[in-house]
Amino acid sequence: MSTTSKKSRELVPEKIYDMLLNARTADKCTMHFKDGRVVNGALIFNPFKGTGRLIDIEKELSIDFAVDQIRDLKI
Repeated sequence: MSTTSKKSRELVPEKIYDMLLNARTADKCTMHFKDGRVVNGALIFNPFKGTGRLIDIEKELSIDFAVDQIRDLKI
């Protein structure tokens, strides 16, 4: 039963992909990774490769990611 509740909190990859396409024009977004990390920042996304980079200017941090590593995305 815990497996279904865990899966309900995760978005399907197609939904995440669409959200990433929409978030490219946003000033800032919050990305929740499947490994538990939560990062805020500006988004660079390559839709052809399914990869991108999230840049947090305040913390001087950038994280490369693939669509399959993302659990949720807030704009």
